[in-house]
Amino acid sequence: MNRDIETLLDRYVKRETSLNEDRLVEKWLDENGNTDPTWQRLDSIAQEKWLADVFNDIRISISKTENKIITMPHRKHMLWKRMAAAAILVISLALYYEWPALQKRSVTTQLTALKVPVHQKRQVILPDGSEVWVNEASELKYPKKFTAKLREVYLSGEAYFDVKHHANQPFIIHTGNLVTTVLGTAFDIREDKNKHTVEVTVTRGKVSVAKGGKLLGVLTPNQQISYNSLNNEAVKQTVDANLAIAWQQNELYFDDVNFGDAVLQLQKQFNVKISFANQKLKTCRFTGTALKGERLDNILKVICAFNNATYQTKPDGSFVIDGPGCN
Repeated sequence: MNRDIETLLDRYVKRETSLNEDRLVEKWLDENGNTDPTWQRLDSIAQEKWLADVFNDIRISISKTENKIITMPHRKHMLWKRMAAAAILVISLALYYEWPALQKRSVTTQLTALKVPVHQKRQVILPDGSEVWVNEASELKYPKKFTAKLREVYLSGEAYFDVKHHANQPFIIHTGNLVTTVLGTAFDIREDKNKHTVEVTVTRGKVSVAKGGKLLGVLTPNQQISYNSLNNEAVKQTVDANLAIAWQQNELYFDDVNFGDAVLQLQKQFNVKISFANQKLKTCRFTGTALKGERLDNILKVICAFNNATYQTKPDGSFVIDGPGCN
């Protein structure tokens, strides 16, 4: 038997599986159990006991032979228990043969994929009425209809979520290895694959962030968790949430930033090349806000004035910033 399947069944019996793993196993219980009404009448304790017995039979049989036919040892049990065991055997074998496809289908089946090109943004209203703003070069996968128990979506890149409150239906976002869970709140998730980081920033409500079943932290407004998958470290800090969601509001926030970082933000926002004739200008720091709809040349006038600099527009549409700069 595939070692992953053996481990999964063992952990399932011991109640050590995650919520996603439970659903994978129980999906087969639901779909295959209907062929044997006796299984449906077993209580949870009886089901767990027989799943444990059958799992042990599978492990013993496979250790004796490479044959995929599993022979049940004789037991003097009632007929209905033998039927229940047989039903679980069918499920266990199905898990063995179908596991790779089942894992893939659990993520992709009936999911709508919203892919946003570079230099564009998209807004989508989910089936529960929650609103999501998806940033450029990002992808959001979501179902056409949420299940009764959970609302799950999958994000690659960056998106701002304003989630409708449903007390009995948690909203879950899968981003890389992280799982963010909320009931109803507003927050930003940003995955940077180049830096191997995922940042979760809350603007309203409360959010929990976990990795592999381990809780990394619970966030309230103006709090952020930054997780680095290379060193498996998570840092929780207090931030200005407006900075994290400025992209969604089409506003630019410069809060004690250096000139070089501000220019990188302007290049991304306006899709234009901006360079420095005097590299020392990059280290100058300033604070300011550019309101929605402001022209780039007007923004450059203001921040150049802050930093004792000037700018020129080149024939190709690019900008060059020069000047003595700060001391």
